[in-house]
Amino acid sequence: MADVRERARNDPGQYDDLVDEWWDPRGGFAMLHWLAAARADLVPPAGPGRGLLVDLGCGAGLLAPWLAGKGYRHVGVDLTATALDQARRHGVAAVRGDVARVPLADGCADVVVAGEILEHVPDLPAVLAEACRLLRPGGLLVLDTIAATALARVVAVTVAERLPGGPPPGIHDPGLFVDRAVLRRECARHGVVLELRGIRPSVVDLARWAAGRADLVRMVPVPTTAVLFQGVGRRAGARG
Repeated sequence: MADVRERARNDPGQYDDLVDEWWDPRGGFAMLHWLAAARADLVPPAGPGRGLLVDLGCGAGLLAPWLAGKGYRHVGVDLTATALDQARRHGVAAVRGDVARVPLADGCADVVVAGEILEHVPDLPAVLAEACRLLRPGGLLVLDTIAATALARVVAVTVAERLPGGPPPGIHDPGLFVDRAVLRRECARHGVVLELRGIRPSVVDLARWAAGRADLVRMVPVPTTAVLFQGVGRRAGARG
């Protein structure tokens, strides 16, 4: 793995440093593969006709294989050009842009996903407003992120950055972890009522992964959203 220790926490340049790690199921972004699979489980097949799914902070397009056969045109938005190059090679219609100012039309998307991006943005309300703006009435918002709690700081930074399969050291700034009350309030302001559930890696699968016997670790539900959690909600209004 590339050494990113001399960069500041949450420096976007780390994704260029780690460009060769994206699609390695045992590399620095291993857990992003596990989360992408869990995120895709929350996305239903598209309705009649071809649906549009906007993937905010898509990175190298790790969600793409898990959407295959669901009937969506997969549009990914990210700032990192090296990651977007890889996303294109995996069938993603890649758009270089800021997730706080997405260059796409209002109400264009049947589904918006924001996976492991909200804990990286300095203006959470702006990003949530954009995610909701992109949704058609009745459209689905799917997200996963890290809670702004003392427990999450310990688990996701102090511990996880030292474990195989955990995030690369310095990739997160815990000061940007997500306040769940703010998250729900801002989404509700834009017509999306979120339901949250906590998740974690399966201990059994993690042991198999560490032993080299599996490439994928299932994410399983837990009774608390105080560390890692998913959110799902639909934009108010009938489908047009």
